[in-house]
Amino acid sequence: MAAPLTDAGEFESWLNDRLDSLEVDREVYGVYILGILQEEESDEEKEDALQGILSAFLDEDTMEDVCKQIIKQWTECCSRSAAKRDAEDAEVQAIASMIEKQAQIVVKQKEVSEESKKRKEALLAQYANVTDEEDEAEEEEQTSGNNFTGNDKSLFKNTNVEEVLNRQKQKRDQAREDAQKKKEMDKMQREKDKLAKQDRKEKEKKRTQKGERKR
Repeated sequence: MAAPLTDAGEFESWLNDRLDSLEVDREVYGVYILGILQEEESDEEKEDALQGILSAFLDEDTMEDVCKQIIKQWTECCSRSAAKRDAEDAEVQAIASMIEKQAQIVVKQKEVSEESKKRKEALLAQYANVTDEEDEAEEEEQTSGNNFTGNDKSLFKNTNVEEVLNRQKQKRDQAREDAQKKKEMDKMQREKDKLAKQDRKEKEKKRTQKGERKR
């Protein structure tokens, strides 16, 4: 199993400087040493592998110190990288948790909105029922006040018909009375005209008779 990955840039920079100070070719050995540190599990395995590389150009005492320095620096870099990754993971987790909470809030608000909408619809429906009942009650009161219910409607209808018939009868009676009065007046006028005509004839006859006597 490979060792945890570290911040290679930071460690490589330190390793290159250390190899340069030992006059070891970093282009050749730097990548090799980094591979050993990443692949080997324990510090002992790392140290044995490093000694196999550095023994070609370092004495035994120097080689042991350099191996320990390399392993120590690698471990510290790994720890810092792990802490950094943990911090990044914690930040990512915090962001994810915040997003999840916001999503829950949105869902809850949506549920509350739906519940509020249902309550509003229920209140509107209840208000509509109350309004309908009030309208019906008002119509009943108006109908009751105007005698428009049940048998009263028929009575009212019959009363209206009777009133219409009475008015028509009154009109006919009035017309008959007016006609009778006019007839009487016309008769009187004719009698008057007849008497006046007869009177004129009598007067004309008398004048004629007087004229004949004078001749």
